[in-house]
Amino acid sequence: MNVSEFRRRGKEMVDYVADYLEGIEGCPIYPNVEPGYLQPLIPTEAPQEPEACEDIINDIEKIIMPGVTHWHSPYFFAYFPMASSYPSMLADMLCGAVGCIGFSWGSASEATLVALLAARTKVTRRLQAASPELSQAAIMEKLVAYFSDQAHSSVERAGLIGGVQMKAIPSDGKFAMRASALQEALEQDKAAGLIPFFVVATLGTTSCCSFDNLLEVGPICKKEDMWLHIDAAYAGSAFICPEFRHLLNGVEFADSFNFNPHKWLLVNFDCSAMWVKKRTDLTGAFKLDPIYLKHSHQDSGLITDYRHWQIPLGRRFRSLKLWFVFRMYGVKGLQAHIRKHVQLAQKFESLVRQDSRFEICAEVTLGLVCFRLKGSNQLNEALLQRINNAKKIHLVPCNLQDKFVLRFAICSRMVESAHVQFAWEHIRELGEDVLRAEKE
Repeated sequence: MNVSEFRRRGKEMVDYVADYLEGIEGCPIYPNVEPGYLQPLIPTEAPQEPEACEDIINDIEKIIMPGVTHWHSPYFFAYFPMASSYPSMLADMLCGAVGCIGFSWGSASEATLVALLAARTKVTRRLQAASPELSQAAIMEKLVAYFSDQAHSSVERAGLIGGVQMKAIPSDGKFAMRASALQEALEQDKAAGLIPFFVVATLGTTSCCSFDNLLEVGPICKKEDMWLHIDAAYAGSAFICPEFRHLLNGVEFADSFNFNPHKWLLVNFDCSAMWVKKRTDLTGAFKLDPIYLKHSHQDSGLITDYRHWQIPLGRRFRSLKLWFVFRMYGVKGLQAHIRKHVQLAQKFESLVRQDSRFEICAEVTLGLVCFRLKGSNQLNEALLQRINNAKKIHLVPCNLQDKFVLRFAICSRMVESAHVQFAWEHIRELGEDVLRAEKE
C-alpha cells in the first residue's frame, strides 16, 4: 500500500467506522454464533500473494462482525463502561503512525502488581537493614497483604504473582472494608509471626461500586507502616466532578493510586493512570540500566524515566489519547458525560423501586445499579438467562452476601433515557414470565 492508496483507504475506513457507530443501535447486542464458528470461514494458511483491500473489508462484514459483542451499543449494560470517543480514535490513529514507544502505565491490574512488588522490596530492605541476618526468602514467606472481599480478582492474582499471602477482609453491610475487620486480621497475623505489609482499598468495587473507608483504613496503614494502594479503576473518572470528591476523603494516606480513563473518561481502551507518593519506592524496585538504554539526560534531573516505574520496558503512546480528549471535550464536557450516566442510573433505580417485586441490593452512588427479583437465587438466575438469551440487552451478575444479583451499568457514550426505559420494560416483562413459570 503506497501513500496515495493509504489516503484513499484511510478515508474509507473512517467512513466505515462512522457508519458502524451511527448504526450500532440496530446491531444485535450479542453475537448469534457459537464458539468455533470462525475456523471454517478462514484459510488455514496466510495468502502467498497480496489480496485486495475490498476483499478484506467485505470479509470483516461477512466473517468478523457476526462474532462481535457490541460493547458500545446503547443496550449494553454489562460490566462497566468501555469508553470511546471520536477524538480518542483520531489520537489512536496518530499514535499508530508515530509509533512512539512511550513509558506509561498499562492497566489497573498491572498497577496493583507494580505497587505490591514495590512494597515487597521496600519492606524486605527495611527488615534486612535492621536484621542483616534475615534472608529474602525468610522474609517473603511471612509477608501478608490484605484486600476487601469485594475487591477485583486481579488483586488476589497480584499476590499469586508476587509470591505473598493474600487475605480477604470481610466487608460490612455496605460492602466496604472497615477498620475493625482489618485490625482484627492484623492482630491475628502478627501474633502468628507474619509480617503485614500491603493493603489494597477499592473505590468503586466491580460487584456493586462500594467504597472502602479510607479515613479508617488509612491511619491503620500509616501506624503499621503498610503500603496503601487505592484501586479506583472505574470510579476514579467521577472525581473530576466536585460533588463526588468526598468519596476520595482519606486519599492522603495512599502510597499509590490508580484509575482507568478507558472505563469512563471517553478514552478508548487501553489507558490506565497511576500515581505514587514516593517515586523512589518504585525505581528502587525496578531500576535496571543496561548500556543500550543509557542516554545523556538520564542523570540530568530534567526528565522522568518511566521505564523504571513498571514491569514492561515500553508502552504505546497512550497519553496522546488523553491529550486529544481533554482538549476536545474540556473538563465541562467530561463532567457532563459522567453526570449524565449517573442520572441515567438514578432513573433506572427509580424504575426498579416502583415495582414491589424487585429490590435494590446496594447503594447507588455512580453509574451502577444492583437489583434482583425478590425471591430465590434460582429465580434470578433464570431471569438473567432469559435476558441474555433474548439478546436485546446485555447484563452480568454478581454475588452480594450470598445473593445472586443483577448488575445494570450505564456503559455506552450513546445511551439515552429511552434506552434505559426500554431495558427496564424488557426486564420487567421477562421478570413476569419467570414469576409465572415459578407458579406453574
